[in-house]
Amino acid sequence: MTIEWGWFPDHADEMARLTADHLATAVPAVLLGLLIALPLAVLAHRVRPLRGFVLGASNILYTIPSLAFFVLLLPVTGLTRTTAIVGLTAYTLVVLVRNTVEGLDAVPAKAREASQAMGTRPLRTLLTVELPLALPVIMAGVRVATVMSISLVSVASYIGYGGLGQLFTDGFQRNYPTPVIAGVALTLLLALVADALLVTVQWLCTPWRRGTTSRQRSFKWRKAA
Repeated sequence: MTIEWGWFPDHADEMARLTADHLATAVPAVLLGLLIALPLAVLAHRVRPLRGFVLGASNILYTIPSLAFFVLLLPVTGLTRTTAIVGLTAYTLVVLVRNTVEGLDAVPAKAREASQAMGTRPLRTLLTVELPLALPVIMAGVRVATVMSISLVSVASYIGYGGLGQLFTDGFQRNYPTPVIAGVALTLLLALVADALLVTVQWLCTPWRRGTTSRQRSFKWRKAA
């Protein structure tokens, strides 16, 4: 397999455009998935009889092959970016809903009881106590959903909104490996950068965990000494 390195500078503008298109499809899908998943997860956490239904419904959506899902959406949303975003949003739900439910389940009961004892309303307890404490688990789901969406965007090249996936299609159709390798490398780079950014966001949003981690490391160092 021969790579033509001169192809990369000649197609830099095209790669930049496709990268922007890739992000314009993946990022809204994750954000929409999070907006949908949060209330569903809270509902599943608070109303236990609905938990199985909510989690099961998200799992069923995930079992539909991505290409078939896009085809099913075409009569409704047409050959538009909306089709790709709706399909990807549905796939993020299985991760985001489950992780949010698990994060809320892991919140210590004493934290809720202390908030209620101070007369805090349930909604404020959710926003100021439960969700912040569940944030590490929720962010783990967001990271997985983001990487998954970035990888699945390429499948949307079938409807013309696959971002970097168009490089795959072009390379395979012409039996030309260079654009395929470029698409794979850029998709991987996007996933790594996005994951690193989300790790940074989580670190900034959970200052209490930084202190805990530092104390744990100090304790382990003293114990080893």
